[in-house]
Amino acid sequence: MTQRSRLVEWEDPLIGAQAALTLSGLDYLQKVASGELPGAPIARLMNFTGFEVDSGRVVFRALPDESVYNPIGLVHGGFTSTLLDSAMACAVHSTLPVGSGYTTLELKVHMVRPITVATGEVTCTGTVIHAGRRVATAEGRLTDASGKLYAHGTTTCMILSQERD
Repeated sequence: MTQRSRLVEWEDPLIGAQAALTLSGLDYLQKVASGELPGAPIARLMNFTGFEVDSGRVVFRALPDESVYNPIGLVHGGFTSTLLDSAMACAVHSTLPVGSGYTTLELKVHMVRPITVATGEVTCTGTVIHAGRRVATAEGRLTDASGKLYAHGTTTCMILSQERD
């Protein structure tokens, strides 16, 4: 057996979490995308390679490697689900005012073809469908460099305010 390893480093996630309380969702995510604020440790763990944000739309890029393989030699569905959850939920976050947050209530993922290392970098785009005061929904698509679809999904997020218990 050939042993492989990968070192994962990240910054203190609470720095960004504290800053998020004082910024609109769009401003916060733009500061994360520019590197002014630290990103989520899960993004480092899952090898996210790029991040773009506009109001109601977020794009993540990721490069799958063998560290996210399942036992049968394909990228694990958790990688796909994490990318879709991240892009869709951040798209919702990009629409929130100062003092608001969110949490995923429901996540539905449809995987339509397997991903391997040979797939190369994938792009996951999340777009808001509905942004209400209490609930928001979004959809996402995961594609390769040529635009071929690998997975798609939807999410429902609960909107939280600082006044919560």
